[in-house]
Amino acid sequence: MSFGAPTGTPEGLGTFPRLLFHHAQTRGDAPAIREKDLGIWQTWTWSDVAERVRALASGLAALGFKRGDNLAIIGDNRPHLYMMMSAAQCLGGVPVPFYQDAVADEMLFVLKDAAIRFAAVEDQEQVDKLLDVMDRVPLLEHIVYDDPRGMRHYNQPFLHDIHALMEMGRIHNRNHPDFLDAEVAQGRTDDVSVMLYTSGTTGMPKGVCQTHSAFIASAQGGRQIDQLEATGDILSYLPMAWVGDHLFSFAQALVVGFTINCPESGDTVMTDLREIGPTYYFAPPRVFESLLTSVMIRMEDAGVIKRRMFHYFLGVAKRCGSAILDGKPVGLGDRLLYGLGTLLVYGPLRNVLGLSRIRVAYTAGAAIGPELFSFYRSIGINLKQLYGQTETCAYVCLQPDGQVKPSSVGAPAPGVEIKIADNGEVLVKGPMLLKGYYQRPDATAESIDADGYFMTGDAGFIDADGHLNIIDRAKDVGKLANGAMFAPNYIENKLKFFQYIKEVVCFGHERDRVCAFVNIDVGAVGNWAERRGIAYSGYTDLTGKPPVHELIKTCVDEVNATLAQDAMVAESQIHRFLILHKELDPDDDELTRTRKVRRNFVAKKYQVLIDALYGGQATQFIETEVKFEDGRRGKVSADLRIIDAETFPVAKQAA
Repeated sequence: MSFGAPTGTPEGLGTFPRLLFHHAQTRGDAPAIREKDLGIWQTWTWSDVAERVRALASGLAALGFKRGDNLAIIGDNRPHLYMMMSAAQCLGGVPVPFYQDAVADEMLFVLKDAAIRFAAVEDQEQVDKLLDVMDRVPLLEHIVYDDPRGMRHYNQPFLHDIHALMEMGRIHNRNHPDFLDAEVAQGRTDDVSVMLYTSGTTGMPKGVCQTHSAFIASAQGGRQIDQLEATGDILSYLPMAWVGDHLFSFAQALVVGFTINCPESGDTVMTDLREIGPTYYFAPPRVFESLLTSVMIRMEDAGVIKRRMFHYFLGVAKRCGSAILDGKPVGLGDRLLYGLGTLLVYGPLRNVLGLSRIRVAYTAGAAIGPELFSFYRSIGINLKQLYGQTETCAYVCLQPDGQVKPSSVGAPAPGVEIKIADNGEVLVKGPMLLKGYYQRPDATAESIDADGYFMTGDAGFIDADGHLNIIDRAKDVGKLANGAMFAPNYIENKLKFFQYIKEVVCFGHERDRVCAFVNIDVGAVGNWAERRGIAYSGYTDLTGKPPVHELIKTCVDEVNATLAQDAMVAESQIHRFLILHKELDPDDDELTRTRKVRRNFVAKKYQVLIDALYGGQATQFIETEVKFEDGRRGKVSADLRIIDAETFPVAKQAA
């Protein structure tokens, strides 16, 4: 199935600066971007944004920024940082967003690899990180900061307040009135518009160079499938370094013209989400997992009548909610019950989640459990999956309305071709492909085959409806000792549907059975424990409580029962598991900054625990070094109990 090529942009608007100035000319008074500051929403119109981008671009030029330079962008989602992206593009430069929670030493590799001369950062915290490594980054010449709080006594000449940079640019514009328009006119659609670094799950990150045309085509395809409108709103809260945020909060915002809204801080996202009530929402599965967990915790604290009503109507939603959302025929009785459920449960629940105005919500970045996906659709939220990588502008498959299936990631997006290699790997081709890895022609050549298809590294198949189904990362799909397929991510996502489980890592390749590490959700399990009078002093203490072991065993047993009914994965039931004594953490290199598990690293770090799981031991002592947010190091130790799960007979396939 194909939807044809994405609808093109108007003639002459093939770069993001031209799109920006077009919006300013044609609908200059419409809101382009909002930011919540000190509890008040501030709004910039398209005209406001265009004026500031002109000032910032000319200010950068006055400092010596030139075509081909790379500009580091470091901080939370802030209007001025998005504007700095556009400013760099006006001059033919390339913005390089960083993960804002990375420590200084993590940033060092990208600062060097991308040959960064200029950096635009959010605040004092990010300035301090750069000052900490500046002696090891000799090319870094200028740092521009947005938030002046705490910067009074910083007097280094290479530090610039962003408002001072704007004033410098306005003077430059008055002295050279034709300069910036000439620079924008030089921009070509195949120029690199952004460099996004891969998460580096298996090695050092690589800089993915994407062009204006690639991201514009991807944004147009999304608009075409979901009928996105300029009057819409999106909450921009995910890391600017993540390809999903760049597609939704930058590329699609500039192509479609909807408003992006920047929350006050990471701690206020849920409050800000409810205030804005976005029409368009994007989140990785972990955010949807977290939202559901918070709801379930609140319901467990509710009264008996309210709790019973909630679970009753959830049953109604599970039975017919998705069919009603898709416009399929549903019996009158169920339709009436669902209407009552909307009044009493689903409507208030969507409002609490901040999703009452949603026209379309997307999830991507990792596989989402079918149960979690179906839950949101059943309560009337038009949640869809999209599929893509950094190298494809997060744009390979989309799910059109009426063709949404929990088991698939959708049909090929407009302009995209997909084929499955002999080894099961998904190969893709289209206008969204990367121009190349920065200064890595070897890696670029290795990622694209002789026919021009990008090798995604994912294993999958195309079903009878022409939809792509992803099994797992190709490198992670293995076989059990008996030859049965082992797809760890598939099993892990089933377990993460339970609000008590935050993360899971399964093992089983070339072994006789599957075993697992589990991270509990300390909020959900802590609430459960407190209601039962179980005292605990912290995460490690909570994981050692026998009632918690039984709670998680119940979840594992339930998943095993469902796995037994699926012939493809029935042999992958979890036989033994343990609850880790610490949460897997990016600061300890166990997760990437996008919170993907670094499987090989985790397996090597906790080899003693894997040996205990497969060695039949009942307990295992472990001591682990951890890094704290302030840079200090410490150790956490525990005697971990290893728990045997219940397994079930494999269901026979129908003849």
